[in-house]
Amino acid sequence: MASFSLNMPRGAVLFTGLVFLLGIVYLYQPSFDLRSNTFSETSSSSPSPGVIISNFEPKLTTDLVQYFEDYPLVPPYKDRFGELGRRTRLLRDLLESADSNYVPSQRSSLLEIIDKTALLLFPFLKGPPTHPNPAGGLSNIRSSIEPGSVGIVIPAGNNNVRFAAHLISSLRNVLNSRLPIQVVYAGDRDLSASNRYFLAELVASSGQALDFLDILTVFDDSTLKLQEGGWAIKPFAVLGSNFEKIILLDSDAVFLQKPEVLLDHSGFQHTGALLFRDRLLWQHAFSDRHQWWHGQIKRPSNELNTSLVWTEEYAEEGDSGVVVVDKSRTDVFMGLLHICWQNSYDVREEITYKITYGDKETWWMGFELAGSSYEMEKHYGAIVGWETKLDSEAENEEDNWEQLDGPSTNKVCSFVIAHVDEEENLIWYNGGLLKNKKIPEMKHDYAVPDKWMVDGEWQKGATREDMSCMVGKQMQDLSDEEMRRLERSIAEAKRIDVALHVE
Repeated sequence: MASFSLNMPRGAVLFTGLVFLLGIVYLYQPSFDLRSNTFSETSSSSPSPGVIISNFEPKLTTDLVQYFEDYPLVPPYKDRFGELGRRTRLLRDLLESADSNYVPSQRSSLLEIIDKTALLLFPFLKGPPTHPNPAGGLSNIRSSIEPGSVGIVIPAGNNNVRFAAHLISSLRNVLNSRLPIQVVYAGDRDLSASNRYFLAELVASSGQALDFLDILTVFDDSTLKLQEGGWAIKPFAVLGSNFEKIILLDSDAVFLQKPEVLLDHSGFQHTGALLFRDRLLWQHAFSDRHQWWHGQIKRPSNELNTSLVWTEEYAEEGDSGVVVVDKSRTDVFMGLLHICWQNSYDVREEITYKITYGDKETWWMGFELAGSSYEMEKHYGAIVGWETKLDSEAENEEDNWEQLDGPSTNKVCSFVIAHVDEEENLIWYNGGLLKNKKIPEMKHDYAVPDKWMVDGEWQKGATREDMSCMVGKQMQDLSDEEMRRLERSIAEAKRIDVALHVE
């Protein structure tokens, strides 16, 4: 055994030792009282486990910092995702230990070293030069969170301000949601002052003003390039917001219920992170993607093992149009750091946005790799749209449609993906109120959907001009109240379009 260790690389030996030492810490940790400044009584003839830990952790954290300094994660990043996950778990363990230490001097020293370690793993934690505390750091981010606060976060820019306005007006004026709303943007070039004023005026009469956060005042953009990053701003908006519990919304999300009902979802209550699933499509079509996932995730969680994407090689797991996160949970907070890293400029340009589509898969993957608790919705993506009779001739065209195993007489078609709550009721869908927002010629074509389906088989449209459909399950009607809400939301949207001079 000794000769084997001598032949191991120095970094591997040190890392193995650190993991072993952490195990010793947590072997002793349950033996002392975390609720007071005094440790529980043990044998008077032996040192208290708390004393062992207080003398031990500075050595451990110092070794950890030196390990991360000596063996940094450098490009290419493709095979660094799993390693960063393991390092994040070690940092999480130390942070939980520091939070449980009620001796001020010990806790302060430990947090200082943890901050240094976190900056080595996540350089984006450094604040911009104009920040009151440009050194930034993990503790600075955590201290900015308002305990007990809850809010909606909507990243918005000049390119999607129209849809953000539709969403905000619907939430406030149709659904009467009273959660605080924070609009996050990346500098004036991303969302102009005039567009911010327009959004603010939309809900001025509601008595609840919008809050605006320029994310470039929180993070140094030199390693992020969020002004032109598109989806990349989303996890940083969650991390940089001062809300503790956050419902993150894409600007083109459409809600049929108040979004605050998501806070009562049992999965969110249990884990602190609720994610939604995409459509089940393209089984076995992306072998490289699946080899990469399995290469980075060595010990899949029970939650991941429920995924048909993971177990049966469908193409895409996540629909990140809505994400619900509780940052007060240390494991969830640390998973969020991994998600942000995946969306940092160098990483997303090399691998994240090349092997997967945007930020979609970074959420579950970051939580999974960091050992965070999370829950995916029970169903894969549903559909809300309009009834269309099956065309037997079209059903036999393999180039355009997936083949069906059984007969059906109708299908539901549209350009959006829908999601249901725990009671199997529609709660939101993506894509906006327009019938197809991706087609410029349809920029004024609003329509209220009246049918929906869940757990059927998808028929993917061949082009962006073609609807996708779902078949094979019971087609359901939207309720009168659901349709009234959508009609009112569309009326609001049309009013906004006039004000924005959409022509």
